[in-house]
Amino acid sequence: MRPPCEIMVLKVLPAIRAELARIMMQDLEMPQQEIARRLGVSKAAVSQYASAKRGADTDFSDNIKKDLRVFADAVATSDDTSKLIDDFCDICKNVQNSGWLYREYHGSSEFIHEDCTQCMKTKTDK
Repeated sequence: MRPPCEIMVLKVLPAIRAELARIMMQDLEMPQQEIARRLGVSKAAVSQYASAKRGADTDFSDNIKKDLRVFADAVATSDDTSKLIDDFCDICKNVQNSGWLYREYHGSSEFIHEDCTQCMKTKTDK
């Protein structure tokens, strides 16, 4: 059994980075080296994100994709690291709150116990 936070680290964070790298490369036409610097990852990681070798097995809702596009613009233009980190965490929380965890892994013994209700709790329940 793995807790929900481990699933987020293993699946969602790489997928967020992959989507950001893709947007920054294709839409914003940034070089991989600059994307790597701004995301705090290696150029090799950006290359793997671009070729779908890393972070490609997670699909996001249209609302999350919209948030990621806006965030990619901010990452590309802002040097306010604390604000960017807060925004990154907000996106991760939005993914959790969207029900993604429940839809993808509920009942999967690899990650969550069959009777787990963690992903169904609201902020006031926790």
